Amino acid sequence: MISRQEIRAAAVRIAPYVRRTPVIEVEAGRFGTPGPIVLKLECLQHAGSFKPRGAFNRILSSAVPPSGLIAASGGNHGLAVAYAARELGHRAEIFVPTIAAPVKVERLRALGAVVNVIGAVYAEALAACVARQRETGALEVHAYDQPEVIAGQGTTGREFEQQAPDLDTVLVAVGGGGLIGGIAAWYGGSVKIVGVEPETSRALHAALAAGEPVDVDVSGIAADSLGARRVGGHMFPIARRFVDQVSLVSDAEIRAAQRALWRESCVLAEPGGAAALAAVHSGRYRPTPGERVGVIVCGANCDPASVSTAGA
Repeated sequence: MISRQEIRAAAVRIAPYVRRTPVIEVEAGRFGTPGPIVLKLECLQHAGSFKPRGAFNRILSSAVPPSGLIAASGGNHGLAVAYAARELGHRAEIFVPTIAAPVKVERLRALGAVVNVIGAVYAEALAACVARQRETGALEVHAYDQPEVIAGQGTTGREFEQQAPDLDTVLVAVGGGGLIGGIAAWYGGSVKIVGVEPETSRALHAALAAGEPVDVDVSGIAADSLGARRVGGHMFPIARRFVDQVSLVSDAEIRAAQRALWRESCVLAEPGGAAALAAVHSGRYRPTPGERVGVIVCGANCDPASVSTAGA
């Protein structure tokens, strides 16, 4: 279990390097809900997602060898590691699968990382990354399954509680589980935590049903950011204790949430970044009257044209 003290320590450690991202309250009815929704805009974090929080905490907690940093990613985590490497003066080597969005691969290279595109999905890129790490001795910064990474992501929840202290429920998109694990560890049962996954990439839903992390098939429009084959072992005990439920959403519902975010709030989100909102926008999660709902908008690394024309 990750403690609140570890998350507090992470917040102090990473404070010089990450943004305190804003929240906005969207009035009732805008997303088809009976009450207002509070959005935490982690899409405005450095590198376009929440991921620098965990990356910086892992790196700043560790001794970095001359060979630098190494990571596997669907794109966003790699961008965070590459950004942290540039800021801290380290070399970074990133492995991404072929499903990684071209805009993310381009940004990785622009940040100065050595980029290896290998494997069809994240799990295959991770296997290649692990083999390469054994050769180079570089510090591995895992996308979600390291305590330092989870504690860093938990600072999102700490900030959200400070900015919106009266929430009843927080919805969080789930890939490998680092973000929801950190947020659930911070709140510790004081609010309802709802995970949201694509129907075609449901690693946490399957793990909770099985009682342990299990492999699932991965596909769909959010697979580059939410396409972990199984959730992390470090986050699973946290999820089993503190995640109240997991809602599943379709690709079409994710696209509709992207368009709604842009139309109603002028907020640009990639598919994975809009997935949590998709649960309430589609009615897969229905807030009760008076329920104060917060939603993490966790990533924005996409081509803006893909949002304005999606489903048109």
